[in-house]
Amino acid sequence: MTQIRSRPRSELFAAGVLVTATAILVAQFLTATPTAVVVGDESTRLGTVGWQFGLHDVVVIAVAACAVGASTTALLNGIGSSSATSADTTCSDTSTQESTDSTSSELLQARRQEWETVSERLASNEEQVYQAVLDADGVLPQSEIVNRTELSKATVSRTLDSLEAKNLVERKRRGMGNTVLLT
Repeated sequence: MTQIRSRPRSELFAAGVLVTATAILVAQFLTATPTAVVVGDESTRLGTVGWQFGLHDVVVIAVAACAVGASTTALLNGIGSSSATSADTTCSDTSTQESTDSTSSELLQARRQEWETVSERLASNEEQVYQAVLDADGVLPQSEIVNRTELSKATVSRTLDSLEAKNLVERKRRGMGNTVLLT
């Protein structure tokens, strides 16, 4: 199951400011006033020399550029600090880890019993592959399944397709290969 981490309001606000300020910058640059060279009266026009920004345009561009920079900095700092915070909280207390380890082993035992009842209803190739993952505590690289079951890569892949269709396993991409997880 994939969990989506919700973003704090400050990050959402910074992202909104970034998008809005970028749109304002683009609009200001696209709507600059052309500078025309006029000699004499208005009927004699020699052509356009370039683009000109008025004081109002310059102020809007400066404020929008500052907003883009500030919101980008806030987003980058928010991403770095949230990952550091989660890493700090997971490694903070050894007594909490010990209680978590015992709870996870109990959960693993309960899941193992559930998975074993499921394996009885599977075809022979499905049962071999499922049992190999089960023996590895529910997580195993796909290449290791090929080694443990002595089935071909193609057979293991097709068998995993059928087990995924039955919502019994899930494949996660890890580098050049897949890791198979029991669901």
